Amino acid sequence: MSQPLPQTASTRAERQSDAPHHELFLIVISGQARGRRVPVRDRVRVGKSSDNDLVLPDDTVSRHHCEILRTDNGIVVRDLESTNHTKVGRTKVREATIDDGTTLTVGNVEIVLRSEPGRAHVLPSEASRFGDVLGPSLAMRSIFGVLERIAPTDASVLIEGETGTGKDILARSIHACSPRKDDPFVVVDCGAISYNLIESELFGHERGAFTGAVSARQGAFEVAGSGTMFLDEVGELPLDVQPKLLRVLEAGEFRRVGGNRVTKANARIVAATKRNLKEEVDRGKFREDLYFRLSVVPITVPPLRTRREDIPPLIEHFLELARQRDPAAQSISLSRETISSLTAHDWPGNVRELRNVLDRAIYMATASDESELRLVDLPVTAGPGGSKGVIEFDAGQSYREVRANFEADFERRYVSWLLDRHQGNISAAAREARMDRKHLYDLARKHGLRGERTGPGTND
Repeated sequence: MSQPLPQTASTRAERQSDAPHHELFLIVISGQARGRRVPVRDRVRVGKSSDNDLVLPDDTVSRHHCEILRTDNGIVVRDLESTNHTKVGRTKVREATIDDGTTLTVGNVEIVLRSEPGRAHVLPSEASRFGDVLGPSLAMRSIFGVLERIAPTDASVLIEGETGTGKDILARSIHACSPRKDDPFVVVDCGAISYNLIESELFGHERGAFTGAVSARQGAFEVAGSGTMFLDEVGELPLDVQPKLLRVLEAGEFRRVGGNRVTKANARIVAATKRNLKEEVDRGKFREDLYFRLSVVPITVPPLRTRREDIPPLIEHFLELARQRDPAAQSISLSRETISSLTAHDWPGNVRELRNVLDRAIYMATASDESELRLVDLPVTAGPGGSKGVIEFDAGQSYREVRANFEADFERRYVSWLLDRHQGNISAAAREARMDRKHLYDLARKHGLRGERTGPGTND
């Protein structure tokens, strides 16, 4: 979907699917029928009744819930006046034109439209966490689904993502879920090591190999043994060191700096970077052959602002960790308004920033003997991913997609500000904004900004 929709709306997406009939499938990725797939030809009816083309036995699905049609203008999904609605992304729709890769929510069941049935597709995990990484969103569960299958193997994994998204914890979780979990997990921060010492850090050195080498030293490959070596910020690795790392990965052996003895390299490699390594390859800043060697399984961790549904469970998780750490934090809680405000924030520092903000608020609350965390000051951002006074754009998005993102961001911020002014009172806020009370209620619910007392049938 390229534009935000009203609560119930009809829309047309910018791009149209032109895949041949036999190449499009509906695949169920959650619920009791998880894994079921049906081809999309002229029409596919979806519902609980046995006379549907795709039968979903879940209680949240209506007997005849929706239908998917192939038309001259593309693939159309049409809600059949279902009880629990049909959604494209987070938006309820009566009718919408969708594209290959679109996720539909039918009741509480997620379905994805995909082409290329001959290509291997891994279903999202049904678990909301992988190791120590928490993420109930579809984006994170899709990553977990891949890692649940890959972690037990020896495949190299490349984790890309913005700073603070949890790449380090994800790497540790891969190690913990692998047969190597009882062997060492060795971290090499490629961006923090002096240029002259990188080779020694990786491969070790013999005594007298260079000035200051007063004794022999093991490198990360030796220390890791048959465990896992985590190359953090591998995109910072100097260009002239990259061939030496590639040689070790291909040959499975190395020599210490200044040494002649060949040692086997048995460690599994997990690498991470905040850079887009494919772009670095195109710019000549990273070797293509090393990139392919590291990215046998590429994983991109999405920023927190694109998976806001993960924020409330992350908040509760960090609160629980604080309670375990400090008995004085046992009674601390957060109000719905505070959680809504935290959810609405863009978090340019991602999960790390969220945890730091919560930790600071918890320390202040315990020091003041308060039982409820107060709303902490958050840096103001001008739009998705932007900072104050700076608007950042994504070259991979169309004009309509970028505009839709900023319109949705403005809508969320305005409704949050408006409700804060009136302590969550929908009626008073609607009067001030000169807008329909029901419409404001729907907007607040859409962005997770309403409390229980602000429903349309309450006397607020």
